[in-house]
Amino acid sequence: MKEQQSPYLIMEEENTIDIKQAITEYLRYWPWFILSLMLCATASFLYLRYTAKVYETTAKIKILNEGKGLNLPMDELLFNSSNVNLENEIEILSSYRILKKVEKELQLSHVFYEEGSIQTSQLDTLPFSYRRIIGVDSVSTTGSFNISVTPSAFEIYDFKTDSTTLFANHDTNITQHSLPFQIKIENPEELALCIGKQYNVHIKTIKNAVLNLKSSLEVNSVGKKSDIVELRMEGESASRSEKILNAILNAFNEDGIQDRQLISKRTLEFIDDRFIFLSEELDSIESDKKDFKQENNLVYIEADTQLSLKKGAQADDEVFRIENQLALSQLLEDAINDPNTKSKLLPANFGLESSAINTLIETYNTALLDNEKLIGSGGVNNPIVRQLQLQLLDLRANIDSSLKVYRNQLQLSQRQLASRDKKFKSEVYNLPQKEKLLRAINRQQKIKESLFLLLLQKREEASISLAVTEPSVKVVEYALSGSLPVSPKPKIIYLVALLLGLIIPFGILYVMFLLDNKIHGKEDIEKSISDIPVVGEIPTIKEGTNTIFSNPNDRSILAESFRILSSNTNYILSFKEEGKGSVVYCTSSIKGEGKTFVSLNLSLALSSLNKKVLLIGADLRNPQVHSYLEIDKHLPGLSNYLHDPNFEWKGALIKGFSEHPGHDTLISGVIPPNPPNLLTNGRFEVLLEEARTRYDYIIVDTAPTISVTDTLLISKFADATIYITRANYTEKILLEHANSLAKNKKLKNMGYVINRVGINKRSRYGYNYGYGYGYSEDTFKRSWKDKIFNK
Repeated sequence: MKEQQSPYLIMEEENTIDIKQAITEYLRYWPWFILSLMLCATASFLYLRYTAKVYETTAKIKILNEGKGLNLPMDELLFNSSNVNLENEIEILSSYRILKKVEKELQLSHVFYEEGSIQTSQLDTLPFSYRRIIGVDSVSTTGSFNISVTPSAFEIYDFKTDSTTLFANHDTNITQHSLPFQIKIENPEELALCIGKQYNVHIKTIKNAVLNLKSSLEVNSVGKKSDIVELRMEGESASRSEKILNAILNAFNEDGIQDRQLISKRTLEFIDDRFIFLSEELDSIESDKKDFKQENNLVYIEADTQLSLKKGAQADDEVFRIENQLALSQLLEDAINDPNTKSKLLPANFGLESSAINTLIETYNTALLDNEKLIGSGGVNNPIVRQLQLQLLDLRANIDSSLKVYRNQLQLSQRQLASRDKKFKSEVYNLPQKEKLLRAINRQQKIKESLFLLLLQKREEASISLAVTEPSVKVVEYALSGSLPVSPKPKIIYLVALLLGLIIPFGILYVMFLLDNKIHGKEDIEKSISDIPVVGEIPTIKEGTNTIFSNPNDRSILAESFRILSSNTNYILSFKEEGKGSVVYCTSSIKGEGKTFVSLNLSLALSSLNKKVLLIGADLRNPQVHSYLEIDKHLPGLSNYLHDPNFEWKGALIKGFSEHPGHDTLISGVIPPNPPNLLTNGRFEVLLEEARTRYDYIIVDTAPTISVTDTLLISKFADATIYITRANYTEKILLEHANSLAKNKKLKNMGYVINRVGINKRSRYGYNYGYGYGYSEDTFKRSWKDKIFNK
């Protein structure tokens, strides 16, 4: 009993074979891979040779906490917190506003290149004096210029206007021009370095320059818990990148300082404005205070109060004195007017303050005493006495009138004092109200003065803060470029070239294989149809080579392939009766697959084995057998026999090959209008039955099965069917049609033949003479005998 093999081992073996076969398929195109590798290696070498090297530049800063001075250091340790929002700071660092400042400082809108024999390199600055003469904002379009340095002059080519300008003595300042820059070589050393070289100047708008800078700048935090930010950018010029990053650090720091100084500046501006306002208010308050004091006769409120009280007391004393004088003057006046006192002395020095009256009284009293003395000595009628009495009367009248005048004066003084006293009392009465008003004025003045002093203090504090503003960042590491370029990297480039060199041909072949819907060899049919054998593979024959098996002893590749086909055909034939030949149909799916070619050569191969063979051209619609025999296609043949009952087919046989005496050919004959009717009228079966008794093999060249139904109408008369396919021509989908015909028993004992197979390409076999067929004849016989008889 045969040992049964495990299905898992079978599957593993089949997968291994498929992988090997797939690898073999690709290895057949090994020149493609070699060529692709060579091209990719050359391209990578040229790329590394001519591509500008790009260097990476980095800088690190620590963002300082603005409010750190207000917090205790332990706060950050205990709570692990920071007031710095790194995401905001990163956005500010890479903002258009900051980068615009950098661009204006470094004039990044002007980019310089040096043209070399191998590559063009970017420069930080030109090796000679370069000065921009127009503002960047005024540039609305880009421009490019080429500067060639000759021994005697500058040659500047404007790409935009397609014009060249010559500047002698290497100085553009001495010549009037419309260029946006001035250049000059200062000394012979610079000239010696620049002669024969060419430089390119590309001018961009400020917006494009800033946007390019923004796209090339990368800002990231070095860690989640760190306040350190890393700035990174790549560029062809390491020194230029370092300048840009350092300028960004300075611009960001200055921006932070300006933000912090802005409070101090705003404070100073506010204080200055308030100084003006407070000065005006203080002037107004002092003017009002002066006017109030002037209007109210105030100097110092307490002193003014004491003075008013003192004046009131003095006024009271004066009133008392005047009233006393009035009373004394009234007494004196009563004494004068009293008739009883005419001869009496008047009171003298009794308190009356009028010196004139007191003098008159003294004179009157003296005269009165003299009068009394004279009366005692001289008598009443003495003329001196009489004269003295008249004098006394005059003095008495004079005293009386003086008293009246004096009294009037005292009364006037009394009234004035009363008015003054009232005024003093009113002033004293109004002093509290005036004091209140004055205190309000003083209070406003004091408030404004204290506010003025406070603003002076704050102004000094703001000035100090403005002068000593702390920086917003601490530079951890200034811009630093690596010594090795980050791009291109030779190892990666060559590795990519190696991968591309393999992937490109592999991809092309994969797409070719994926889109390939043609059959190419035996394996393609066996993958699709496993139960129908491939009985032969006919190789492609070079042009000019004999394509007909005309020599029975021929040892060519073609002859050997048809010998194998003839041998294999015997093993797909069913058992036949003794003394009767076998009928083998040769058909295909479509026109052009070579069924007539295979039919003819198969019949000749069987004939070379000393067999009697009849070749019948049964393709009545498109006959081709006559073309191989080089005879007229209108000669009588099968169609004539089928149509004419009296036609003898044996008389239409053709001996086309002298070295094959046992080979006869019955061509198709005249093309009929109704081939199906002729093939099904019964005479074709009669023909085959008669031929079976005369020939060992009857090879029938039939019509394609997809194009017409002629073959299917007569397929029941066949003992075996050779189904011809053509390599690189027959589509795989057509195999499904052929497979369905075999499964539905419409074609008997079918076997595939692959025509025009490429030598040493699709086949895995080999004979010493170079025909690429693989199984030996015995191996094939055993293989397909097992398949056929073990079904």
